[in-house]
Amino acid sequence: MRIARFTTEGGEPRYGVVEGAAGGESVAVVVGDPLYRPVQFTGERLPLADVRLLAPVIPRSKIVGVGRNYADHAAEFGQAVPEEPLLFLKPNTAVIGPGDAIVLPRQSHEVHFEGELAVVIGKLCRDVPPERALDVIFAYTVGNDVTARDLQRTDDQWARAKGFDTFCPLGPWLETELDPADQVLRTRVNREVKQDVRTSKLIFDIPALIAHISAAFTLLPGDVILTGTPAGVGPIVAGDLVEVTVEGIGTLDNRVVSRD
Repeated sequence: MRIARFTTEGGEPRYGVVEGAAGGESVAVVVGDPLYRPVQFTGERLPLADVRLLAPVIPRSKIVGVGRNYADHAAEFGQAVPEEPLLFLKPNTAVIGPGDAIVLPRQSHEVHFEGELAVVIGKLCRDVPPERALDVIFAYTVGNDVTARDLQRTDDQWARAKGFDTFCPLGPWLETELDPADQVLRTRVNREVKQDVRTSKLIFDIPALIAHISAAFTLLPGDVILTGTPAGVGPIVAGDLVEVTVEGIGTLDNRVVSRD
């Protein structure tokens, strides 16, 4: 099931189930937020082309990022593969949706894209064993862990480099029925492929990540885990179009702009 968060003509955000084949999709509107209540259709249906898609989830608690979770990404920076998942946090104020602009901060002169598969938690949980990890997942979406690479190198920790407003695009919707074990992840900048990998290449798979993260933090419904980016990351500048695609979900696209 593809669950979208959307608005029409500047109205309040609503939720709906995206149905139909590519090019002819419609949104079947539902009551409330499906993260917190069973899907109940209102009977209203809108063409997807007539709505504005928003970030499919705004985490009420946290976004947990995972560093160096593809061996080729660690290698491209001359770094060792971590012995356990390397975690960092991004604020929920970094979240934007499909079609929204990634805004380049004045403090950085080297901002990079990082396409990723994102996991959305569906249940309050802690100390989740790997064999139960899939039970606490609500859905999957596409993410872009935008990073001020120059600040990441100079700061002692990554909060600023990873946490600027607009540095966590998510979308285009949530997919509840994905098998995340072996999907294609591909990032394009201005239509040119920059990253191309299968999620089976993750060093720490999703059950291992949830077990490790939930041993440290209580996870709440709506929390997002960014599972890591593969090799091929690189700079983006004003005017660029960044498109991140995860097989079985869809494509998240964002333009890059300078801050006024």
